Amino acid sequence: MVTPQVLIMQHVPWEKPGRILANLEDLGLDAQTLNVATVKKPDLPDFNEVAGVVIMGGPMSATDYDKYPGLKAEAKLARACVAVGKPVLGVCLGHQIIATALGAKLSRGEAPEIGFAPIKRVDKHDYFSMWDKQIDVLHWHNDVVGLPPEAQLLARSASTKVQAYRIGSALGLQFHLEVTGALLEEWLDEPSMVKELKKAGGSKSQLRERFAQCDSTLQPLAESVFSGFAVRCNAYAKTLQAA
Repeated sequence: MVTPQVLIMQHVPWEKPGRILANLEDLGLDAQTLNVATVKKPDLPDFNEVAGVVIMGGPMSATDYDKYPGLKAEAKLARACVAVGKPVLGVCLGHQIIATALGAKLSRGEAPEIGFAPIKRVDKHDYFSMWDKQIDVLHWHNDVVGLPPEAQLLARSASTKVQAYRIGSALGLQFHLEVTGALLEEWLDEPSMVKELKKAGGSKSQLRERFAQCDSTLQPLAESVFSGFAVRCNAYAKTLQAA
């Protein structure tokens, strides 16, 4: 049998898995990164050889299937994962794809949420055991989603009611724990990202400064969340190999 791998769905070159991939690699898990956003019928790996799925962020709308037909395949993949208990993690756009695939409503936020701002922990779960009630995280989104039916709300912010949730084997994060200092610089080299940042009243220098201030707190939180996801993928890979 082929060695089970974690499938990473990426939508634009700069929205990389960062710390997520590092934690998968720490456990020796193989990962494959694909971008199928514009592909109507993408050729995805055999579902039975996938140990977990990561759906990354991107500037498009989660339900813009006319322009990005591959997002419909990603939504179908997310539903299939939850149906069988396969680990699936969504970040920003990925968080929205999973939520809408499971029945949540997508809408435009009152204003873009870009830069560092606090989220408040609503509930604890082993996927997301924050040690502080409130923590500053990196936001970068326009759209927001409601809570999928039967999902557990984990965190919210002043302007976004659903910042993190879990439902079955799925975890959704509206914010960006995956970003390292090096990855942030890639974002700030991307003209479309800089345009959004400036439009929201931010600047490169301010964002770099806030990242430097917050990273020492965020790094262990990211390690907790993403290492937990990697452990689940590893356990699921072993069930596939034993089958």
